[in-house]
Amino acid sequence: MKIATYNVNGVNGRLPVLLRWLGEKAPDVVCLQELKAPNEKFPVKAINDAGYQAIWHGQKSWNGVAILSRLGTPKEMRRVLPGDPEDLHSRYIEATINDLLVGCLYLPNGNPAPGPKFDYKLNWFKRFTEHTASLIASGKPVVLTGDFNVMPTELDVYKPERWVEDALFRPEVRAAFKKITDQGWTDALRKLHPHEKIYTFWDYFRNAYGRDAGLRIDHFLLSPNIEKKLVAAGVDREIRGWEKSSDHAPVWIELKD
Repeated sequence: MKIATYNVNGVNGRLPVLLRWLGEKAPDVVCLQELKAPNEKFPVKAINDAGYQAIWHGQKSWNGVAILSRLGTPKEMRRVLPGDPEDLHSRYIEATINDLLVGCLYLPNGNPAPGPKFDYKLNWFKRFTEHTASLIASGKPVVLTGDFNVMPTELDVYKPERWVEDALFRPEVRAAFKKITDQGWTDALRKLHPHEKIYTFWDYFRNAYGRDAGLRIDHFLLSPNIEKKLVAAGVDREIRGWEKSSDHAPVWIELKD
């Protein structure tokens, strides 16, 4: 099974890129973030015509997550991260696909830090950590993936000294990510590529993609009972160079049956 995650940065504006990528790479399951579209504007017909069934949680102009599947319709389990009924951001959706539980997330950016947005990010992280602990305790095979807006180590960021005060790299955020992996989750890309420079995001400014001045902020976390099924992982880096592409590149893993 090939599973991919892709922050599309506007699903309708990037639809030609998304459909071309789906046609060329044909992942079995795809998690999308930053739809930037309300539920009624999600391009479900185009997605269906590409061979995928989908569930989605949209929001006008901001956020939004979706799960696509070529293996039948994903069975939705939840579309809100537990712990805050007042939180109206569309940042999490979870479904089962062939007995695998897949969680798709778009974690808050948190800038500027410190400040209310950073506090919201840390609180969201806390809720997510409580949920990940419950998923581990359930014993289910789980894949959690999406845009975490975290660079876990200095290897994951171009010129880390320039990012020490950024909400994606501050010690509190990196510690929050480590608290989750310490529960037993496996960082799939780092499992197979422990020492390589791997980026998943390049800013639109200052020729970041051309200079390979990137960040690794899109991640896959695997529950302990499927870690040994991981056989491959990578980034479709070239997609970032396509015309009118997102500032993220798709990231993928392969799990043996």
